[in-house]
Amino acid sequence: MAKVIAVTEAIKSLAEAESRLNLSRTEDEAFFTEWLAQLPSPSDAEQTALDTLRRRLLYHRADGELLEGSVTLLVASPLLELAGFYDPPFRMKAEAAVEIAIDDGEETLRGRIDILILLQQLWVMVLECKKTTISVRSALPQALAYMMANPDLDQPRFGVLTNGDDVLFVKLMAQPTPEYGLSRAFSIYTVRSELRSAFQVLKHLGQSITRSDGG
Repeated sequence: MAKVIAVTEAIKSLAEAESRLNLSRTEDEAFFTEWLAQLPSPSDAEQTALDTLRRRLLYHRADGELLEGSVTLLVASPLLELAGFYDPPFRMKAEAAVEIAIDDGEETLRGRIDILILLQQLWVMVLECKKTTISVRSALPQALAYMMANPDLDQPRFGVLTNGDDVLFVKLMAQPTPEYGLSRAFSIYTVRSELRSAFQVLKHLGQSITRSDGG
């Protein structure tokens, strides 16, 4: 019987994630073009909502660091809602339990995704949060493990990582060989326009996913 290990214990670094999951990062700029495409401009209502989101973030951030739960409530969840991921055709699962079987059959990694977005029964997006004192990139190894647990091998998987100060997007393809690419980090706490830009990327990803599904 395979030994069951928590993802957070088994994968603590990017090198461990790449090695255990047989995964590599691509530097090919053509791999992850979705965050560089011509992006949809926010409507007046969306911009007002973004201004409210950032005002709340600054207000609560002034008291000090934000823990993961606060980052989810103040940043991650409002952005997903505003970008349409809580509405049809998408479905949301919070704290979704997942297991990842390692190729050698000797280990099974187990963990919980902060927020999982599905289209019908297909995984389309994983969102991982960290507290503000931790680099947003520290969520990458864990997020990659969860993205590799996606049973739909043919479709791209997207990840959104945030610590409340920054947002980072990830794209992963499992075939023909597992590889991933990263966007730049969007500094939503320090620069007002960066929150708008991160939202535009997120909304564009949602539109791209629904188009590819035929919706």
